[in-house]
Amino acid sequence: MLKKLAFTFFAFAVFIAQAISQITPAPDRAEGDGPYDRLIIRGVTLIDGTGAPPIGPVDIVVEKNKIALIQVVGYPGLPINENRRPKADEKTKVLEMQGHYLLPGFIDMHAHIGGTGQGTPAEYVFKLWMGHGVTTIRDPSAGNGLAWVLDQKKRSLANQITAPRILAYTSFGQGSEKPITTAEQAKAWVNENKAKGADGIKFFGANPEVMQAAISENKRIGLRSAMHHQQLDVARWNVLNSAQAGLTSMEHWYGLPEALFQDRTIQDFRLDYNYQNEQHRFGEAGKLWKQAAPPFSEHWNNVMNELLELDFTLSPTFNIYEANRDLMRARTQEWHQVYTLPSLWRFYAPSRQSHGSYWFDWTTEEEVQWKENYRLWMTFVNEYKNRGGKVVAGSDSGFIYQLYGFAYIRELELLREAGFHPLEVIRAATLTGAQALGMEKEIGSVEVGKLADFVILDENPLQNLKVLYGTGSIRIDENNKPIRVGGVKYTVKDGIVYDAKKLLEDVRKMVDEQKVKENTKLTQPGLDW
Repeated sequence: MLKKLAFTFFAFAVFIAQAISQITPAPDRAEGDGPYDRLIIRGVTLIDGTGAPPIGPVDIVVEKNKIALIQVVGYPGLPINENRRPKADEKTKVLEMQGHYLLPGFIDMHAHIGGTGQGTPAEYVFKLWMGHGVTTIRDPSAGNGLAWVLDQKKRSLANQITAPRILAYTSFGQGSEKPITTAEQAKAWVNENKAKGADGIKFFGANPEVMQAAISENKRIGLRSAMHHQQLDVARWNVLNSAQAGLTSMEHWYGLPEALFQDRTIQDFRLDYNYQNEQHRFGEAGKLWKQAAPPFSEHWNNVMNELLELDFTLSPTFNIYEANRDLMRARTQEWHQVYTLPSLWRFYAPSRQSHGSYWFDWTTEEEVQWKENYRLWMTFVNEYKNRGGKVVAGSDSGFIYQLYGFAYIRELELLREAGFHPLEVIRAATLTGAQALGMEKEIGSVEVGKLADFVILDENPLQNLKVLYGTGSIRIDENNKPIRVGGVKYTVKDGIVYDAKKLLEDVRKMVDEQKVKENTKLTQPGLDW
């Protein structure tokens, strides 16, 4: 029986690897200026990522790839005090950014780098992220193969490609020739994984002996971890078990309602349920939070408090399930027509095979259930943040009608919906993510000595997070005509300044070329228009 269950987990890991198999790597970098010996960004309003309120005008000095000076140079509405400004010589690059806002580079904590099933080359994926200010990603599962991801990581670190900084978390058991069924095998694999250069592990589930051994050994050797608690194993190993064993973060929310059960031990599955039928899987998941202890009840509080004591991190990825509560909204997002490759659009379409394409007969009733699911889920996440817990921003793009970059900004909007102040949203997307990665001394906030990773735009994102979308936000001009404002202007990674709008234009060209090559257009499922 033990071997049979272990094989179920092993088969799932193999499925993930096959579903997101190796794609075309990014070409040599042809974009971005710098890093400069000395760069001065003048006159910005700074939102530093720590939770501090905005301040400006500020001049920021970057030397090579590090922040050397942050200097307040005046007051809003008054001329800048030139005597306070850092001096520029003929070798200094100056960016005049008066009236702009500068934030730390964003961190996407759940960022798959595309796959052959989606037909998404790395350049396409990377430029969508960078065009939205994402300068660091955590790749959970290393679905293109660890060696492939480590190569892209190395090249990104050297700025040989246009790409975010990459952290590679392998799927537990990846590369193993046979199922891992014992604690000894689990520990051996964990140590081999570190020796190969992985930054951490993403778990899905296994028998408790294997889970305990693998997670605790991974923690002992200094690597971090994430877990999607799949329904196949969550009845015997939920989020609380994982956190107690040393897991550092959870993905999505599976396993958390199960830890909050108080009048049952197993999800109330429909009696014809089949995990391989994804409409069953996701339809029933929309009823899960109502089966958990009610918000602020004794058991609810006890579970939350124990996770807080364990310094556990939540990566909710609200956006990736949004189609469950409003399928039409997700399916008709305006950027699909311009930025979604035909192959990716086909992958999203209703299918019994493609992961996350479970729209066989999605009903109003299921959407209503998911709206209530979100309300309860968001209540837990917001209160966890309120009590000092780590909550980060991750997108899980490339599935369920969620597009790289755009979906990340939607995640920020959904954190706001959950109750986060906009400054708390930005902190979740920057400093808290860096802390969860163990990189808070290098990235995550705009502070002297840290790497120069910035997002620069000409609108205030605290007033309207929509201005971070590559398509901008709608406004009416003085002639009563609709216009678009916002969009990231510059993404700075490691001191290199990228024209974010140009990166997105490159993506548009890739999509247009592919549409011409295939003689196709994007149409809604079941329609030819």
